[in-house]
Amino acid sequence: MSTDVSRFSPSLERLVQQIAKLPGLGRKSAARLALHILRQPESDARALAEAILEVKSKITLCRVCSNFTENDLCSICSDPKRDRALVCVVETPSDVLRLEKTGSYRGLYHVLGGVLSPLEGVGPDDLRVRELMERLQDGSVREVILALNSTPDGDATALYLSRLLKGNPAAVSRLARGVPVGAEIEHVDEATLSSAMQARTPL
Repeated sequence: MSTDVSRFSPSLERLVQQIAKLPGLGRKSAARLALHILRQPESDARALAEAILEVKSKITLCRVCSNFTENDLCSICSDPKRDRALVCVVETPSDVLRLEKTGSYRGLYHVLGGVLSPLEGVGPDDLRVRELMERLQDGSVREVILALNSTPDGDATALYLSRLLKGNPAAVSRLARGVPVGAEIEHVDEATLSSAMQARTPL
């Protein structure tokens, strides 16, 4: 089947445009995926479409940590074996997945939903900062670990949170600089993440 994107039919062109919206995919990659889907049996294409619709309808945010879940609480918050005195603050649910793969952390998480970014108009009220402070009110948390990306916005967010948490009895730490400066957590290998978690530094 031809990959000449200028000759796509309207329906195939719409599929290419939708796939191209996914991160990391340009038009040529989107065209290859669209043609691959077109070559698959109708049952496979239908199963893919149904899986996308199902995840959109069933996945919500955990009422405690804002991680992805299909229930009121995510599997981590509902696990009685987790150390509830540790809260690791991350930017996105994908960061939770990466840290869980290391097997080096057994506490809970708090997903901010982003980082401070003045240039993009993202301030504290746009993140789940208030919810984090509410979780710390009862004094049961002994350490807050800031596992934010080592980027200018991530650093600014970590600094803001560390200052905000100064009056709280919980200790505040950050992943060690084993995570390369400028790197995003989801792109760092598990061994480096595990070392950074174990060697986290107080703020």
